[in-house]
Amino acid sequence: MMRATIWHNPACGTSRSTLAILQETPGIDVEVIEYLKTPPSRDKLVQLHRDAGLTHRQGLRTTNSPAAELVAELGLKDADDATILDAMMAHSALIQRPLVETEKGVRLCRPAETVREIL
Repeated sequence: MMRATIWHNPACGTSRSTLAILQETPGIDVEVIEYLKTPPSRDKLVQLHRDAGLTHRQGLRTTNSPAAELVAELGLKDADDATILDAMMAHSALIQRPLVETEKGVRLCRPAETVREIL
């Protein structure tokens, strides 16, 4: 049995699609973390982005409300990675989702089918 952890937002269609792939794949034990309610720790987010091969800027959600407004309000358009990470810790809505972690790695599953790379 392979364990998969998804940092999930049930209001996001891509996140729901990714979760459905995980749930429909035999042999996968899925842990669902609604990251808006239970955000990852700073160290965990750093590890997830590193293991996914992402900079914090690449892991920054910049579209749709409230993320777009926060990016503008906090001046993140030209901010460095440390500032972006600080903002994500203060406002979990800025974390791009869904992030999925398995023993084979971490992926930002946009599109949802990207999750198959680590199953």
